[in-house]
Amino acid sequence: MGNFVQQISDRVSIIASERLWLEDAAIQQAKTTSLLPGMQRVVGLPDLHPGRGYPVGAAFFSTGRFYPALVGNDIGCGMALWQTDILAGKAKLDKLDKQIGNLDEVMDEDEWASLDEGLLARLAQLTALMQAAGLDPAHLRSLGTIGKGNHFAELQVIDAVEAPDVLAATALAPKCLQLLVHSGSRGLGQQVLRAHVDAFSHAGLAEGSEEALAYLLQHDAAVRFAELNRSLIAARMFNRLRCTSKAVLEVNHNTVNAASIDGVQGWLHRKGATPSDGPLVVLPGSRDDYSYLIEPLVEVGSLSLHSLAHGAGRKWMRTDCKGRLDRIATPAQLSRTTMGGRVICNDRALIYEEAPQAYKNVDSVLACLVGAGLARVVARSRPLLTYKTRGECC
Repeated sequence: MGNFVQQISDRVSIIASERLWLEDAAIQQAKTTSLLPGMQRVVGLPDLHPGRGYPVGAAFFSTGRFYPALVGNDIGCGMALWQTDILAGKAKLDKLDKQIGNLDEVMDEDEWASLDEGLLARLAQLTALMQAAGLDPAHLRSLGTIGKGNHFAELQVIDAVEAPDVLAATALAPKCLQLLVHSGSRGLGQQVLRAHVDAFSHAGLAEGSEEALAYLLQHDAAVRFAELNRSLIAARMFNRLRCTSKAVLEVNHNTVNAASIDGVQGWLHRKGATPSDGPLVVLPGSRDDYSYLIEPLVEVGSLSLHSLAHGAGRKWMRTDCKGRLDRIATPAQLSRTTMGGRVICNDRALIYEEAPQAYKNVDSVLACLVGAGLARVVARSRPLLTYKTRGECC
């Protein structure tokens, strides 16, 4: 286990092997963040990379005050997984592509009318929560849309099983396709963070204060928004694919919550970090790499602040991607994967920014989690059809 934990300072540790490539800028951001008032521990996960002032792929534990800026502007961003009844052996990419159509546009009246009672009840609860938190209800119009950046909706198929006993206890069926949705709170989280930073900069909030309670109310509304958003994206897709589905898991990786770590009460922030207190989580790779269903091993959870990596982690800055790749790959080439899959991304800039080469190899990230004793592999999936945007291609 020790070979997979790098102790950077008395407050900063990183779950990584000595061979895993980590950017110095990300490590420096972690060290700087550890000096914030009340900050007790910072843990970088194997997908650690630099963010806007604070590292992504990390968990932070503070006492006495918490820091909304550590959560970022996409509050509640996370992933949800569903099992479908679409037989993998009969899946045709051209047909699936056509059936899915355009998910960039907001939901129309027919789509809203087709929602089941459970989703409508969640919408009503969210509307009331946003009203109580003083948030603009106009954001509700963007529900059911994926957004850009690294967000996606992906049809996958399980191609290897490591723990059949664990898999058998879930709704997952290897012979049929799964849907993985990665999205967040869209513009709502940005509104919450912008208002907070304008009022308080990056100083954080004292626990129990009026300002802290107000932020937490808005934070919780944004988290519920993100969860419902993922469910509505899936509902739109299932309606168009004419398939049935079962929910398998739902996790948020941009949050702050009250928590007890080793008997100390405080605030656990996650920025690009998946909670490890559930039975299963997904570790996705790039759009031309495998995803893994993994089981957290909670008995060593405090080592990583009860958090796991949320993906492969960026290797290149977005601004560098096109210059590195446009001479060796066209957008059309990047829309086809070496695994026989397809990427729907009709945005020339985005398809370069999200190219597989811009991300770490997911196996290297996984090896660190397993080597540190934090998780074990249950199953591996390969991507078939990844939807990012039908946006205009220049």
